[in-house]
Amino acid sequence: MPLEIVRHDITKMAVDAIVNAAKESLLGGGGVDGCIHRAAGPELLAECRTLGGCKTGDAKLTKAYRLPCKYVIHTVGPVWQGGNHGEREKLVSCYRTSLALAKKYGCETVAFPLISSGVFGYPKDQALRVAVDTIGAFLMENDMTVYIVIFDRAAYQIGGKLFTDIAEYIDDHYVDEHTDFRRERLYTMRRLEMNESPVCKEPAAPCAPMAMRAADSCLDDLLNGLDAGFSETLLKLIDRTGKKDSEIYKKANVDRKLFSKIRNNPDYKPSKATAIAFAIALELDLEETKDFIARAGFALSHSSKFDVIIEYFIKQKKYDIFEINEALFAFDQSLLGA
Repeated sequence: MPLEIVRHDITKMAVDAIVNAAKESLLGGGGVDGCIHRAAGPELLAECRTLGGCKTGDAKLTKAYRLPCKYVIHTVGPVWQGGNHGEREKLVSCYRTSLALAKKYGCETVAFPLISSGVFGYPKDQALRVAVDTIGAFLMENDMTVYIVIFDRAAYQIGGKLFTDIAEYIDDHYVDEHTDFRRERLYTMRRLEMNESPVCKEPAAPCAPMAMRAADSCLDDLLNGLDAGFSETLLKLIDRTGKKDSEIYKKANVDRKLFSKIRNNPDYKPSKATAIAFAIALELDLEETKDFIARAGFALSHSSKFDVIIEYFIKQKKYDIFEINEALFAFDQSLLGA
């Protein structure tokens, strides 16, 4: 996935560059800044002294020294002053200038903290939205894997009304696994009874040539009647939108290499999360989504809270994969990076 939200220690991320949420002096401090300086060793501070500081919204690059990455990109986020003093624009600039530096130095993987969300006081939910929107826009035009590294679930805060609406939808549609299993079993048994092929229903002598020809004919009929697979269906749906392949796979938060595998292998079976991500990117309705993911061998079930939340967003015609992921995290689920 080009953008992944992970819970990790950023000083231990084995990436090309990590981003430091620094102060204007670039001479270290508390929080993420202090952790990065301690892990990198005194050589990092010595190089930072030569940079002459950094303005809010700007970024500068140094070596990483004892860290497991190649570079440290230092950026200065805004201090929260209520939201009416250009904080959002400055925070967007932090991500843009940092990503531009990473691209300039050939970085393929970059890890960001949630800039300004600590002692600078930027509300975590708003800080996360700025990060996701800005990084997402960059990734639409560039091939890079970006991680947003957080330490706690407090960063995932969806609106109170949305949380309530989803919770009510879960209460109305989510059933316990045992009930759903019994229902599925009965449904499967009925389907088997109804779908018995009349051609093959009559028993025949196992070794009789006629019986073998009838069985072959039955199999041929079944194979000729197969639906298109996931890969073929995906490409047809992309064509239907009139958009480029890259627009869809990036909107689905799927990297180019994985999409290439899917496109070039008619029998490719993606993960359920990937199939759903494409359904969201294609803005399929609920019935289309069910049919689409069935071609990858999956189904939406009311015994899965994850599936019920996905169903809620599709019914509401809300196709923002990052907003969906925030909601999933709020309910202890996950889609991005799955």
